[in-house]
Amino acid sequence: MQPLPGMSEGLGPIPIPAKSTTENKAMEVPVATILGTFHISQICIGVIGNLLLSGLYIYIFVLQPHLKKPIDSIFMHLTLVNILSIIFSSLSHVASSFGVRRFLDDIGCQSLLFSSRVIRGLSISITSLLSVFQAITISPRNTKWAWLKMKLSACIFPSFLLLWVINMLMYVHIIETVRANGNFTIVGRGYSHPYCQTIQFKSHNPDVFISVIVIYDLVFVALMICSSLYMVNLLYRHHRRVQHVHSLYLSSQSSPEHKATQTILLLVACFVFFYCANNFVTIYSFYIHEKIPKLEGIGTVLSSCYPTICPFMLMKNNKIISQFTSLISLMRITCSRREFRG
Repeated sequence: MQPLPGMSEGLGPIPIPAKSTTENKAMEVPVATILGTFHISQICIGVIGNLLLSGLYIYIFVLQPHLKKPIDSIFMHLTLVNILSIIFSSLSHVASSFGVRRFLDDIGCQSLLFSSRVIRGLSISITSLLSVFQAITISPRNTKWAWLKMKLSACIFPSFLLLWVINMLMYVHIIETVRANGNFTIVGRGYSHPYCQTIQFKSHNPDVFISVIVIYDLVFVALMICSSLYMVNLLYRHHRRVQHVHSLYLSSQSSPEHKATQTILLLVACFVFFYCANNFVTIYSFYIHEKIPKLEGIGTVLSSCYPTICPFMLMKNNKIISQFTSLISLMRITCSRREFRG
């Protein structure tokens, strides 16, 4: 009889040597380095972009107040939330990717995760507020939303305060259940982080906490989608009316309100895509029995994509940015002409 694979005559099974931990680490290093590079790129690009946009709005508020609009305060608040979101989400993962150990203690983990989750909730709610605000702004005067137009400006800052309080109260649970990583591996349901872990208490049911977060997110995402569909309908009806106008000027020009609406619709679509992708990774990593450390890094990259891209979308149709780029183009043309003549 022929010996089975892995067997020799009279000697029993031949042990197959396992891969050494050194080889496994050598295979893991490139993945960690790639994720670290992504995090650093998002921090540099996203923070710089949001700072530029914040500087633009500060310039408008201080030096050109006649150009200020009520919606600009929402944009400015969104840039602040974007900066904090990128820093809180990516900083610890950058340190982990490059082998920094014991970056956070218990208080550091509680502060970082509490802040990052509050900022995440604010990102959802402020983007939803932005979408609803714009939908009411462009609504016709004969609609049922017309009475809200005069009260929008007065409602912005109370809305900010309310959203901050709600999110801080909702995520205070994290302070009690998060600790720095110990000398053991998390198995079963729990939050996976390079430096932090969740501690399960008998008195705390994680399903209730997750259900509250999911309901909160779904309410604001539903508001976002409904207001976006309403704006799409308004833009479509406006386009149909404009087609009946024979003037080329009227049919080819777009009002600032419509440009802003298109930008916000693009923002909402971008947000919903990255929100769904990040939530899928986060929920999967929470409920998976054996934790995969790289999944949390991938989820963080996905969650930081929206705040990184957001300022560049908002700057695209900004009047001052357009004037500034036109001025730079004009200076380049003038310089090139002088060099050609010289």
